[in-house]
Amino acid sequence: MAKDGTNRGGRRANSGRKRKPAFEKIENNTTHRPVTVIEAPDEIPSLVGTDMPKVADYLSAKQRDGEELIAGEIYKETLVWLKSLKVDHLVSKKIIETYAISCARWQQCQEAITKYGFLGKHPTSGAPIKSPYVAIQNDFFTDIHVAWDKIYQIVKDNCTTDYRSTDPRNDIMEKLLRKRELQRKEKLQK
Repeated sequence: MAKDGTNRGGRRANSGRKRKPAFEKIENNTTHRPVTVIEAPDEIPSLVGTDMPKVADYLSAKQRDGEELIAGEIYKETLVWLKSLKVDHLVSKKIIETYAISCARWQQCQEAITKYGFLGKHPTSGAPIKSPYVAIQNDFFTDIHVAWDKIYQIVKDNCTTDYRSTDPRNDIMEKLLRKRELQRKEKLQK
């Protein structure tokens, strides 16, 4: 604590040696120390539930341009991935929602940049300025990484199988390219 009473200084977040994933600790346990892993039982007969919790309405709300927000789809994909690794009960629903909404908004900014370009017009002087969508997109990109790092750290610390090949973020670029291809086809059909 500093002299003025504020908390400053100290160890930076995520500094130091990176932690190993749980499955690597189990495979390479040369020290023979017990590895603490939170595992979900394969069968839970006393609980009855649904496959997926209801997606919040604001994740699939109609936007101003009439299109539906795709955050609901991103939320479902992320939750399905977490369920396949059996760590969905460890990740907060709010973190997944934050990740999904940030991804959807980032994609909207990308589409706006594609539509309007990187430059804008200053409202008073009329001089060219950097598009505000670029700054907004960068903010959402930061939010995406912060939320994903939280999710991925929980998976990494608690998953006993190799999770890296099933990472849903590997398909984001493919989805963006597919969406552009679909938009081109729609324009050609009109």
